[in-house]
Amino acid sequence: MSDASANGKLIDMSKIRKVYDTGKLQVEALTEIDLVVREREFVAIVGPSGSGKSTLLNIIGCLDTPTDGSYRLAGEEVAGFSGDRLADVRNRKIGFIFQSFNLLPQITAYDNVELPLLFKGTSPRRRKRRVEELFERVGLADRMDHKPTELSGGQMQRVAIARALACEPDLVLADEPTGNLDSSSGADILHVFQQLAESGNTLLVITHDNAIAQRTDRIVTLQDGRIVSDDAG
Repeated sequence: MSDASANGKLIDMSKIRKVYDTGKLQVEALTEIDLVVREREFVAIVGPSGSGKSTLLNIIGCLDTPTDGSYRLAGEEVAGFSGDRLADVRNRKIGFIFQSFNLLPQITAYDNVELPLLFKGTSPRRRKRRVEELFERVGLADRMDHKPTELSGGQMQRVAIARALACEPDLVLADEPTGNLDSSSGADILHVFQQLAESGNTLLVITHDNAIAQRTDRIVTLQDGRIVSDDAG
């Protein structure tokens, strides 16, 4: 993928529409979505259940395709990507963080974070240096050899953040990253996100957590598949 265009638009969506055809009826999940996210922005997407947040995140993350409209990622029209290109974009250019962590329980935290680098073909020496650097960054250098089942929820989410950052993605997408955490662990994760934003990462977070939303650069509110407000945080 090329670098984002000179105007700094990493995400550039115009008139995005998503319709699910169930056979008996059509459900319009997104309607006329216009959204621009520039490099280094920290953006929250909020809205009630069923408002289209996850559908929007899946399209941004190249996990789903829109029915209509244009989505340009780093200056390139995603509709023109082949299946292999989409997979490559997801693996190398976008980091995903999920509410349920999605760590592999049978391998260590270190191995979970190393996995994307293995797929990328990074050399063993560089993998080791990158993984250790990431564990230092998320404050878990003393937990690298633990399996996910030996970690707290907050620690598992920090491992998931480290894994999302492994390939130095252009964009980090997080879906309810504090949804399964207590308030103390959630505050720790918020601190990590703030550090990522301050170091120049582009972050887009779906959240019901007002503490996260209020610390972002912008809050985009969805309702019934439409953007109803887009305000500076």
